Amino acid sequence: MIDRDHDDPVMSETDARIAERERVTLVQQSPLLIALVVLWMMLWGSVTLLTILTGIVVALLVTRTLYLPPVALSGRFNAWWMLVFLLVFARDLIAASVEVAWLAFRPRGVRQNAVIRVDLTTRSDFVLTGTALAVSLVPGSVVLEVDRPHSVLYVHSLGVDSPERVERTRAHVLDYERRLLRAVGSVEEWEAVR
Repeated sequence: MIDRDHDDPVMSETDARIAERERVTLVQQSPLLIALVVLWMMLWGSVTLLTILTGIVVALLVTRTLYLPPVALSGRFNAWWMLVFLLVFARDLIAASVEVAWLAFRPRGVRQNAVIRVDLTTRSDFVLTGTALAVSLVPGSVVLEVDRPHSVLYVHSLGVDSPERVERTRAHVLDYERRLLRAVGSVEEWEAVR
């Protein structure tokens, strides 16, 4: 067995991950801890001292025993553009529901579907996840796979019967990404997609 000197500049990948994990403080994890406690209370359906205390214990156990990679936020939030994003999302939700209902009840049914590769410009896990969730929540489309290192979404879409429809779906996903970047993305990422 090799005994490493503490001043050895070469650090294994496992040692680096452990050191990174130890640097995350409770203050930095407080939003996650609060969210986990609220989730715990919602699961139990009550707000009592006992559910709050057990929620805190469970939240601390989860965050200290399970490795949760840190999510880097841009530190920027624009309430106006987030409202615009939510309004456009609501409009799309209603329009897509009507379209999927029409596809389900029309006499010839759904003839063609497609799996479309969409290359996003963001490297932010937060924006990537938000885009994937928004796309999946709109009826008629679902994200089948996320290639996180390359920021690629593979989206299944109903009723795609032409190359123009493929491009329209791709543009729709990229539009969600742009709106999220405008609301919560970094200034550099927003400038890149402007």
